[in-house]
Amino acid sequence: MENKKAIKLIDKILGNLDKTGINTETLIDDIKELRTYALEEQVPLVVKVLRLTYEHIEEYSSFLIPILDDEPTDEDDDYIEEKEDVSPVESLKYLIALIKNLNNKINISDLKEYRDLLMKY
Repeated sequence: MENKKAIKLIDKILGNLDKTGINTETLIDDIKELRTYALEEQVPLVVKVLRLTYEHIEEYSSFLIPILDDEPTDEDDDYIEEKEDVSPVESLKYLIALIKNLNNKINISDLKEYRDLLMKY
């Protein structure tokens, strides 16, 4: 994201996740606000991922998508293995942090994987 306000908001969301975990009231509002910046910057992937993310949190009061594994298994390249010791907060923090640098191809790829996982859930 290029917008300085969006970057500050991402930092705020990450800080709040560290302090209070998934506090649905403020978190959903912050994600919706971040989505408006993505709309302004015309980044459809981020817009969709953020919408799916806050809808998921509204429905489940948590973030139940596991953090992405660094390397897919040999059996199924699309399969994302859940790391046992990673909390919903860590997975959500990773997703939000990806949005900070959209010039990184790996971040875009991971956002697409999160989008697909959220749509399947």
